[in-house]
Amino acid sequence: MFPIRDHNPSSRTPYVTWGIIALNVILFVLTMPGVGGMESLWADWALYPAAITHGAYLQGLVTHMFLHAGLLHIAGNMLFLWVFGDNLEDQLGHIGFALFYLAAGLAAAAAQILTDPSSTVPMVGASGAIAGVMGGYMLMFPRARVDVLLIFIVFFKVLPIPAWVVLGIWFALQLLNGTTAGMADGVAYWAHAGGFVAGLLLMVPHWRRMGGVLFWGQTHGRPPHPEIDYSRSNIPVVRRRR
Repeated sequence: MFPIRDHNPSSRTPYVTWGIIALNVILFVLTMPGVGGMESLWADWALYPAAITHGAYLQGLVTHMFLHAGLLHIAGNMLFLWVFGDNLEDQLGHIGFALFYLAAGLAAAAAQILTDPSSTVPMVGASGAIAGVMGGYMLMFPRARVDVLLIFIVFFKVLPIPAWVVLGIWFALQLLNGTTAGMADGVAYWAHAGGFVAGLLLMVPHWRRMGGVLFWGQTHGRPPHPEIDYSRSNIPVVRRRR
């Protein structure tokens, strides 16, 4: 179960979102073993909680957001950023969104470090910062429709589901897995949860400027513009002549 698109168009070109995606993809290719010749960046740019608590490798607080551990890792993260990032960039502007993204990523890193400050396991990935984007999106557009691909063995179906349901379930799973599994399966669940909460809180000032509860009342939790209807096609119907 994962989102593939939303029905929430943006009014401006999301240059920062596209730039972040491009940078992540470029660095992923460059750090692939035997491909880009820059595998050493992993050792220098990953986040080591134990090192951070001792004042070393501080660059990892930022650089870890742009490294990924595999194709599925980067594909999943960039998909989530592509679905939700453009709308927050539309709300905050290009510079505002860039600062928001970095702040959410730093908060996610802090959450992971606080849960296990002596860990020497390197952490990489943009998922903490992207979780912040998801938290901010849920605050602004809780009832925006998100198309979710449901896969059950050999059956699959795309369903439009309100954003608060999709993102709420995702957040609950991070808390559950963080409590039960920790990082035993190699996933930084507390970074996800921390980034999500940080993103929601960081978005509160903008939400209040937009009217807060009154903004919700005016939009009913939906995007403040017409939603995309993917059921309609722009391809004209050509009728057969008799």
